[in-house]
Amino acid sequence: MIDAKIPTGLPQWMSDHIDRYLKSGGKDGHMYTIKPPGMDREITVPALLLVTKGRKTGEKYLFPLFYGESGGNYFIVASKGGAPDHPGWYKNLKANPEVELQVGTRTVKAKARDAHGAERSKLWDEAVKFWPPYTDYQKKVPGREIPVVVLEPVR
Repeated sequence: MIDAKIPTGLPQWMSDHIDRYLKSGGKDGHMYTIKPPGMDREITVPALLLVTKGRKTGEKYLFPLFYGESGGNYFIVASKGGAPDHPGWYKNLKANPEVELQVGTRTVKAKARDAHGAERSKLWDEAVKFWPPYTDYQKKVPGREIPVVVLEPVR
């Protein structure tokens, strides 16, 4: 079981999602069904729980994020819904790339790094397949390339 704080100010749907995920040990919440903004149908997206160490507090914080898999690694997108600034969890992992994940019923330690160049392009294309709104998020912030983060399990 992951031991971390849930940040204050998360949207209610995210808090509810974390609660479902944790209470079920990852059996419920790993595959998350949601109707994305601008879409007329629901889609099911894989979700993991990311634990970062707070860059200011040193405390552990937990975030639910949609993810993909590539080459034995996981990847996530630091979109913040197309906000002009990076999400706090991304700033945390830039300060301390050692993270914990819960993927379904499995917990793993991982090291985070940004994807660049061809790797980023490939993973971005994959991310847009599982969460189409990423395209709109990037259009909202033309001056900010939304980071794609690779989470490499520590083996």
